[in-house]
Amino acid sequence: MSSTTSVGERIGRFAGTWFPLVVLVAAAVAILVPQVFLPIGPWITTLLGIIMLGMGLTLQPVDFAVIAKKPKAFVVGVIAQYLIMPLAAIGLALAFQLPPELLVGVVLVGSAPGGTASNVMVYLAKGDTALSVAMTTASTLLAPVLTPLLVLWLAGSYLPVDAWGLFQSIVFIVLIPVVVGVLLRMLLPRVVKAILPWLPLVSVLGITLVVLAVVAGSAATILSVGLLVALVVILHNGIGYGLGFLAAKAVGLDESARRAVAIEVGMQNSGLAAGLARTHFTPESALPAAIFSVWHNVSGSLLASYWSRRPPQAVPAAERELDDQPVAS
Repeated sequence: MSSTTSVGERIGRFAGTWFPLVVLVAAAVAILVPQVFLPIGPWITTLLGIIMLGMGLTLQPVDFAVIAKKPKAFVVGVIAQYLIMPLAAIGLALAFQLPPELLVGVVLVGSAPGGTASNVMVYLAKGDTALSVAMTTASTLLAPVLTPLLVLWLAGSYLPVDAWGLFQSIVFIVLIPVVVGVLLRMLLPRVVKAILPWLPLVSVLGITLVVLAVVAGSAATILSVGLLVALVVILHNGIGYGLGFLAAKAVGLDESARRAVAIEVGMQNSGLAAGLARTHFTPESALPAAIFSVWHNVSGSLLASYWSRRPPQAVPAAERELDDQPVAS
């Protein structure tokens, strides 16, 4: 068992390290020969469900202890997630006068929960990993309600939005698989422990297949307006990092928490956004999510690499104790 686990851990680390390059190459290949990958399209929601199941398998009660220890950091992070990115999305889409199909795609990305790869990036960036995991989980569990409402509010006047349909899709793609994963970890801990090291590889393969399918379905649009959408995506992602960090700094969070909030806000579950776009809108609406899937993994890796060489400054003991106090009920 130990040898199998060690092999899984090595493969998982390898997959995580080369994830940005793999996704980048996949996107390029899908543009060159889109017809090869079009058959993957109908499987996007299934692939996303598998990825979310993997996320659920990694969760355990200790992951939520940070909520009691650092309630301010947690609340600020989750609010920033669902405030900064949706508003930045509609602002950029209107500023660049994107057509309705692309506008709703950008809004979908902005209204999605945090990306699962963000936890790895926060860890590499020497940020507060426990806070990152709690934020990702909370934003994911809130997604069935908040994502449809935000898309309806921000994009409903530009394109018909089926909020109830979005809600149902997110429940089946996100909520149910995550809950099943948590239950499996509770009921079959030994089995889950054996497969945990392989989950990064499963996630990388799943996201890569989603990117192949989405980019293949949007290849023609990418060639015509890809540069404009890429610019919007890069700005959107950068605004998330910057304003996320500043929001955390404004309320007095320590450096490691600022890094966690910045990366959590900037990195979205763009795979989910792509799946929802293809299911409820048009293949063109999935283009912003496809580009975001590629770019945020590249930018997240670069930001994590930069911060990894700069350890967070120590917080004075008195300030740390004050921040760690739970909020009175």
